[in-house]
Amino acid sequence: MESFIDVQQLLKQFGIFVYIGHRESDILLMEEEVKELYQNGLVSLETYKQALLILRSEKSSS
Repeated sequence: MESFIDVQQLLKQFGIFVYIGHRESDILLMEEEVKELYQNGLVSLETYKQALLILRSEKSSS
């Protein structure tokens, strides 16, 4: 996983589609969804960390 689109694709695998229409809100909601996936044992710690790094990087660049 290397990009924002990769994180979107990860969420899509679980039937999660995030689009509020406000970039920062979308990113915050995606962070919450990734956290839920990790807490429920659906993604590995490495995937979780990588997704959060990508999302936080996106948030700081927007």
